[in-house]
Amino acid sequence: MDGGIDRGGEMMSTFQYAKVIMKGRWFVFFATMLIMCWFGAASIYGVYYKVIKETLGFEAKEMNQITFYEHVGAYFSVFVGLLCDLTPEWLVLLIGAAFNFGGFFMPWIAVMHKIPKPKASEMGVFVGLGAAAPNFAHTIALVTCVNNFPESRGVVLGLMKGMAEASVAVLTQIYQLVIHGDDDVKNLILATAVLPAITSVAFVFTIRKIERDDDDQRWQRHPNELRVFLKFYYLTSVVALFVLTVTLLERYFDVTKTDPKYHVIVIFVLIFLPLYNVIKEEAAAQSRLEKQQFLDRLAVLVVHFIEKPQEIFVEDSNSSINQILEEKKPKRSCLSRIFFSKPERGEDHSIFQAILSIDMLYILVIMLCGYGSGLTAYEHFWRLGKALGNKEQVVTSIISMASVWNCFGRIYSGFLSELLIIKWRIPRATMLAFMLLLQCIAMLLGAFPEIPGAYYLATVTIGFALGAQLPVNLAMISEFFGLKYYGTLLNFAQLTTPLGLYLMNQNLARVLNYETEVTCNDIIAQGKDPSTVILDQVCRGSHCLRLLFSTLALISLVGALVSLKFAGRTRGFYQGDVYKKFRGQRCTGNGRSRSVEGEAHVKHLEGDVEAALETHEMAQA
Repeated sequence: MDGGIDRGGEMMSTFQYAKVIMKGRWFVFFATMLIMCWFGAASIYGVYYKVIKETLGFEAKEMNQITFYEHVGAYFSVFVGLLCDLTPEWLVLLIGAAFNFGGFFMPWIAVMHKIPKPKASEMGVFVGLGAAAPNFAHTIALVTCVNNFPESRGVVLGLMKGMAEASVAVLTQIYQLVIHGDDDVKNLILATAVLPAITSVAFVFTIRKIERDDDDQRWQRHPNELRVFLKFYYLTSVVALFVLTVTLLERYFDVTKTDPKYHVIVIFVLIFLPLYNVIKEEAAAQSRLEKQQFLDRLAVLVVHFIEKPQEIFVEDSNSSINQILEEKKPKRSCLSRIFFSKPERGEDHSIFQAILSIDMLYILVIMLCGYGSGLTAYEHFWRLGKALGNKEQVVTSIISMASVWNCFGRIYSGFLSELLIIKWRIPRATMLAFMLLLQCIAMLLGAFPEIPGAYYLATVTIGFALGAQLPVNLAMISEFFGLKYYGTLLNFAQLTTPLGLYLMNQNLARVLNYETEVTCNDIIAQGKDPSTVILDQVCRGSHCLRLLFSTLALISLVGALVSLKFAGRTRGFYQGDVYKKFRGQRCTGNGRSRSVEGEAHVKHLEGDVEAALETHEMAQA
């Protein structure tokens, strides 16, 4: 009987221990990393595009309409951010899961002919819902982790955005394990509907903003927090390197059909390996909490026998005074509050105060120059490689390497920008200027690809620099405008991505790409008869995209100069304590705050208690 009781108590203790771990900040971070990974499944639209077209018999015009809906859904982010700021996390996750399941399940039953053939507009709505689903998961994951780790936000954003980029390659490996024909692609659509939805539902009550309590040792900043995140950095980098290696091997060597199974197993092991660090850190945090609670109980007992401290806890009288002064302030209109009563940098801004601020204008211009030029160059890597006469296999491999270096750039910039602030108080915009300058140099290499190795170096460098800009920009938004409406503001800023692509890739590139078309004059210049030559519209030679890449380099340089100007503008902000509000006054549950004298006395008292404990232990020995 006693053994049964002991086993029951042990099981209960294990259950409580697991419950404590799942409620901790580190487990929330691990859960959000999984969310960022699995919700990359929306990128498979290019995989099942052909199946939808052929199975349902849609024409090219109808498929263009469906693709348009897919693009609209992918950029349906601002409203998602507002929803994340105004509703609980669990509701956003459930809505995202519903969007994902409906957006992929309906196309699946359509291609399986379980329902009548839908119209192109109806299929477009389904595909758009599936494309919008990652916005819910990614936004709530970013907002939650930045709130839970505000003093390491650059690192957190870099790791999570890096995992989101690596997820495309990870999921590609998983898809290759199951895809061997059209029937497998159809089943893949069903798997994409189920897997992310199950992941969201599984963590629906885990992913949340943990209420801050400075008196809770679990909320005290880990003395080596960056080292803990560094372990996540290593594992994420290993995942990206492994997937890159496997991808290159598959392109240049014949692998057996059983190999993908082992690849997927290794990927899953690497993804879930950080769970060990999570358990370790949560156990250490729980140990610190139990020690603090023990010392607090002893302190209460000792207070009754030692001279009672003078006003350890004092009522916050300033709150009532501030309330009276606030009531006596003249009422201002909404526009007056937006333009003339703006909060300081670092304080919570309203949505309109942030959007209409000069700081946001700087950030938008920098993002437009950086993302617009970088993504446009990325879109033309293929054409540049073909113009240089490289084989299709080589060009595809180089572009895959650029994607992996994009992942490295995201992770690296998050760590480096945070370290520069901690050690030397260097503004994040300074690092942003350096990355844009690096991107400018890479663009010039792309403009003159006849230089040996220029094409390869330009591709990976642009991938790295492009990825490095994202965490820095998102971190600056959270630092300048606060976290109250962070979800809305970060998604608003990311609208510069489609805008930059439209302005530079759709319009600027179309104007400058006249050199890429082989005309009759070019054929005559080669000494050939145009009537006897089949006109090939693909330009050949290193000169083909020179004007385009030179123009993109100039745009990147403008972005770098604006970043330097912005760094000078925000230098004073970073010279101070950026995260002061997260290390401010400690508050108790009933709204009272500790006075400086009270805190000093409590610290002295805790020292006396610890000394008494040591004396007692020595006496027992």
